[in-house]
Amino acid sequence: MAKKLSEEIATRKRSINFYSLGTYLPDPDIVLRKQGKDVRIYKELLCDPHVFACVQSRKSGVLSLNWDLNRGLDKDKNAEIVEKTLKKLNITNIISDILDTPLFGFTPIEVMWGKVGNLVLPIELKAKPPEWFCFDENNQLKFRTKEHYFGEELPPRKFLCPQSNPSYENPYGERVLSRVFWPVTFKKGGLKFWVVFTEKYGMPHLVGKHPRGATKEETDSLADLLEQMVQDAIAVIPDDSSVEIQEANKSSSAAIYEQLIDKMNAEISKAILGQTLTTEIGGNGSYAAANTHMGIRQDIIDSDKKLVENTINKLIQWIYEINFPNAETPIFELYQEEDVDLSLAQRDKILSDSGVKFSKEYFIKTYGFDEEDIEIKEDGLPVPMSQYSQFAEEPVIKGQKQIDDLFKFLSEVELNKQSQKMISPLLSLLETCESYEEAFELLTNKNLHTKQLEQSIQKAMFLCELQGRSDGLDE
Repeated sequence: MAKKLSEEIATRKRSINFYSLGTYLPDPDIVLRKQGKDVRIYKELLCDPHVFACVQSRKSGVLSLNWDLNRGLDKDKNAEIVEKTLKKLNITNIISDILDTPLFGFTPIEVMWGKVGNLVLPIELKAKPPEWFCFDENNQLKFRTKEHYFGEELPPRKFLCPQSNPSYENPYGERVLSRVFWPVTFKKGGLKFWVVFTEKYGMPHLVGKHPRGATKEETDSLADLLEQMVQDAIAVIPDDSSVEIQEANKSSSAAIYEQLIDKMNAEISKAILGQTLTTEIGGNGSYAAANTHMGIRQDIIDSDKKLVENTINKLIQWIYEINFPNAETPIFELYQEEDVDLSLAQRDKILSDSGVKFSKEYFIKTYGFDEEDIEIKEDGLPVPMSQYSQFAEEPVIKGQKQIDDLFKFLSEVELNKQSQKMISPLLSLLETCESYEEAFELLTNKNLHTKQLEQSIQKAMFLCELQGRSDGLDE
C-alpha cells in the first residue's frame, strides 16, 4: 500500500528492532543498563569533590550572567507583566535546575499556574527528579505512578522539559555524568588501595624475635605486644625476646596511585568542562594555556546559556498563548555585563575634544547602549585641551572643519612652498660667497623669512602629539 509523503514510515512500532515495553521506552543509557539501576546512581557521583567542583564551575559560568527581556515590537504592558512575573519567581534557582540537564540528560520542571487578576500566570516552578519520568514511543514525557508503571500522560503546558542533545533514538538526552561514572569508580578504587598502602608503609615495621623453642602461646603473646606497641608506641616484652625496627621499603612508592587519581580527575574535567587547565594548571601548564582552554569552556557555557534561554522562552510562549494570543512574545536573554574599555573611552574623549563628532550608532555599537538610552546634543563642541594652546597663534580650533583645514595647511605641497620661500633666497646669497666666514656672516645678518615655517612646525607638533596619544590608547 502506497504511503503518503506526509505520513511517517520509520516508526518504533513498525521497526524490527523496537525494544519498548508497551508504551514505555526504556532508557538507552549503556551504564544504567549494565548496572541495572536508574539515574539515581549519577547523583552519588556528585559526592566526589572533583566532580562537584567541575559542576559548580560549569554552572557558575551561566549563573553569573544577567538576564533581560528583548521586547521587540511589543512595548506595551504585556511584556511588563511577563517581566514582573519572572522577577517574582526565583530565577537563580530555576536556571540552576535547568543547568542540571546536561548532567542527567533531561530535567522535568512542573509549572504551578495561578490566577493573578484576570490573568493565568506561573506562580512557582518546581524541578522534579528525572527518575520519576519516562518517555513513550512518541518521545513524549510521561509520569510514572503506582497505578501507571509505564507512565501517565501529562496535560499540556504543565511540564517544561529541557533536554541535552536529544534524538529520536534517545529522548532521555546525553548525560555528562554517564561519562564520568567509570573515572570516579576507578578513582575510588585507587584511593582505597592508596589508604591501605599508606597504612602499611606509613610507619616502620616491627620485627619481634623470640627463642627458637618458644611455644605458640609465647609467640602469640609477643605478637600481641607488638600490636600494642604499634598503637601505643610502648610495650613490655620478656628479657629473652627482642624487637627490631625496620624502615619501610623505599622502592614501594605511592606515585602510581597519585598518577591514577590525577589521570581520573583529568578525565572528569574533560567530560564536564571540555578541558582541564581551567581547574588543573599543574607543573606543565601555564597562564596562557589556561586562557586557551578557557575558550573551550566558553563554548560549553554558551551551549548551556542557549538551553536556559530556550526553556524560559518556552514558558513565556505558554504565558502568551494563554493570556495574549496572537501578540508578539518578548525574548528572554542572558548577557554578560561588560566593563567599559577605559582606554577606548579616553581616546574618544580626546577626539571629541578635538572636534570629532560621533554618531548615535557608534555609541550603541561600541558601548552597548540602547537607542533610547542616549541622545546626541547638537550644541557647540568642547574646547580643545588648553595644554596645546601654546602651539597655535590662530584662534582655538572649533569643530572638524578646522581640523581638516589644519591638515590641508600642513600638507606636503604647502610645506614645500614654505620651505622654498625660505631656501631659494638663501641659495642665491650663498652662491655669491667666497668663504665659509662670509657665508656665516651673511646668514647671521639676513632675515630668512622663517616665521611661517615655524608656525607650521608648531602646528604639526600639535597634531603629532594628538595622534600619538590616540595611537597609544589603541595599543
